[in-house]
Order: sequence, then C-alpha cells, then structure tokens
Amino acid sequence: MEIREFDEGTLLLAALRSEIDSKLVYEQVADRVANALLKDKLKFISAEEEKHRSVIEGVYKERFPNKEIAIPENSPVPLPKIMITDEMMPLSEIFSMAMNAETAAYEFYRQLAGLYEDQPRLNKVIAYVASMEMGHYRLLEIEKDNMERFEDFDLYLPYVHVGP
Repeated sequence: MEIREFDEGTLLLAALRSEIDSKLVYEQVADRVANALLKDKLKFISAEEEKHRSVIEGVYKERFPNKEIAIPENSPVPLPKIMITDEMMPLSEIFSMAMNAETAAYEFYRQLAGLYEDQPRLNKVIAYVASMEMGHYRLLEIEKDNMERFEDFDLYLPYVHVGP
C-alpha cells in the first residue's frame, strides 16, 4: 500500500481507528480462550494497542492542535481487519488474520514514519510503534505455532502451560 496518496490527518485518523479496532478484537479473543497464559498475552496485546492509540492521538494533537479528533467509523486507508465471523471460528484462523493485520500495521507505520524524516522525534515515535506491531506479530506467531503443535494437550489439560 502506498500511503502517500492520503493526507497526514487522514493517515493518523486511520491509525487511531485501527488501534481501537485491534484493541477490541484482542479483548474479545482473550475472553474466549481458556488457557490462562494465552489469555494474559492477548490482554497484554490489547493494552499495547491502547497505548499505541494514545501515542498516535498525541501525534495528531501535536500536528493539528486546533482540530478536533473525529475518528471515522471505518478506516479510509485500506488496512486488513480481523473479522471474527462466529463464536466457533478456530483460534488459529483468527491468529492468522491477526498476524496479517500486525504485518500490515508494521508496514503502515514504517511508511508513516517516513513522512516525518525531517522531524526526528516524531519519526522515532512512529518507528517505535511500527516495531511494536512486529513484536505483536512474533508473539502471535509463537502462540499460533504452540496452538497447532499442542492443541490436543489443551483438550485434556486446559492449564498445561501454567507453572507450579
């Protein structure tokens, strides 16, 4: 995706919409898993998405101090969404979509940081958010791999990964 076809305000509002939506999805998924450690990791990612929203909101207020933040219902920038179609949707499928969304968010923020090359502080702030999105991807990748390798254990021992 080439973000330069969008203006800066639209990009920041799209980022806010994306962070809000991601936070809600991770909360929903956390509510549905039984594995206590996985639940904690999903809640952690959800809390991280809230922090990202706060950071992006700060950037928006800095760049547009006299403009009210009006977060759109839908993102004007085409970013992948995590669509949970029903309660019985396999977690591995949700994690695959989440990993795709995190990769897209990484790329989006990496490009957005490039818009601030002449403003080193904002460039670093946005680049840091990009790196955090890739960290979320890696965490999801590890958990998805574990889910696929050890799903039989969870059927019989739901707290198999919990320590003493």
